[in-house]
Amino acid sequence: MAILGNLISRSLRIRKKFTFKLGTPRQYQLQVLRRLLGKAKETQFGQHYKFQEILNSPNIMAQYRATIPVHNYDKMHDEWWHKCLEGQANVSWPEKIKYFALSSGTSGSASKHIPVTKDMLRNVKKVGVKQLYSMANFNIPPKSFAKGILMLGGTTALYEKGDYYEGDMSGIQAKNIPRWFRRFYKPGGNISQKPNWEQRIKLIVRKAKQWDVGTVCGVPAWVQIVLAEIIKYHGVKNIHEIWPNLAVYIHGGVSFEPYRDSFQKLLGKPINFIETYMASEGSFGFQARPGVRGIKLVLNTGIFYEFIPFNEENFTSDGEVKANPKAYMIHEVVEDVEYAVMLSTCAGAWRYLIGDVVKFTSVKEHEIVIVGRTKQFLSLCGEHMSIDNMNKAIDMVQKKMGITIKEFTVAGFPYQSLFAHRWYIGTDDVNVDTNRIREIIDQTLSEVNDDYAVERTSALKELFVEVLPNEVFIDYMRAKGKEGAMNKFPRVLKGEKLKDWEQFLSVKSV
Repeated sequence: MAILGNLISRSLRIRKKFTFKLGTPRQYQLQVLRRLLGKAKETQFGQHYKFQEILNSPNIMAQYRATIPVHNYDKMHDEWWHKCLEGQANVSWPEKIKYFALSSGTSGSASKHIPVTKDMLRNVKKVGVKQLYSMANFNIPPKSFAKGILMLGGTTALYEKGDYYEGDMSGIQAKNIPRWFRRFYKPGGNISQKPNWEQRIKLIVRKAKQWDVGTVCGVPAWVQIVLAEIIKYHGVKNIHEIWPNLAVYIHGGVSFEPYRDSFQKLLGKPINFIETYMASEGSFGFQARPGVRGIKLVLNTGIFYEFIPFNEENFTSDGEVKANPKAYMIHEVVEDVEYAVMLSTCAGAWRYLIGDVVKFTSVKEHEIVIVGRTKQFLSLCGEHMSIDNMNKAIDMVQKKMGITIKEFTVAGFPYQSLFAHRWYIGTDDVNVDTNRIREIIDQTLSEVNDDYAVERTSALKELFVEVLPNEVFIDYMRAKGKEGAMNKFPRVLKGEKLKDWEQFLSVKSV
């Protein structure tokens, strides 16, 4: 196995020395769009929207935008994807859909059925290979390439529903992983198929010493819980006493910054933290350069991107897109502007708003950071507070107060004829000064967000902080049936979700 690790590491370094002729981002993306339209032109969707006429147009991009409306999940499902669930073939992609990824965001029951096609599974594999090549840029010990890869996703069990299977995207991927990869895959098929998260974790914790893990993948909050449980169960000081060759943590789904300091405490030596960008709709990119905050979008593997400026011109205050929003291709964007991501994919999604809001940190390298969700910005009175702003405030609280905050969420509400925010902070540290937390949050947000600073002198009258044991957040997710590695606590609570959270807290305090 050591020889294998050296061979892989050496091959990556050798490949890095070669230069390949590259197209421009615009060329790559137009090529992808033409391929998508060409392959889907005989589908029901392609016939309805006259894909062949778009392909024949002298300005394919202008014709595409003028012809295809913007879709969210509800519109795509109600008009097209429900036919796939009913067993129809060639609806929005030229095949009968065999797999549907269940996705419901951060809370609620799993209700969204996202088609997963053969071409999309190939896309995910291609992006994975590209990420493997990029590993040559990082300082990873050669032997770590031959070690186990612990993937803490949702259950890999799939549920047969007549003509199709449904389940977590991680389960669909696991069912289709190459045979050669199974020797590296941990926790293995038997454990990963267990539908109960707690049962899976108990088995992983007990068997941890039997594995030699070099890479861990998963959402930060749950990976942190699993590593802490392993350390506690086996009576060691850090995870490297169990897995001395652990060198890489691949994370995604939420910002890692609020977790970084507490995560470091679980380690015995430095490792590489690499961010990736995946969803039920596909695999979009990964961090390709060490020390650089930014995910490099992959532009030539079956996904066409458009970017809609996330502002009042294009979106309502509730995060709903307005009619005929202005959209830009990859070569038309600028840095430090918030954009909602819109996709057309080889799974039959067309001009589909995925819900993420990003900023470009480097247009030249087509690198982005995810700064929020279209429905998880907080702007009651024009403060335009993003998840990225919130993460920076929490990170500052941890640094200045020396405490560990594992979860948090924010709600806005009317207050004394104006407005206020309430922060729910999850920490197991005792005797925490809530007034000091409030001061740091308020100061940090005023420094990073000019709109917030202005509104704090007028309409945003007050800030409240409520400190809760971290277990409260876990219990809430468990009560919603959303405990586990692929589930994330919402950073912003509104409407019925806020009422449900408040009801949960009131019952728990009795």
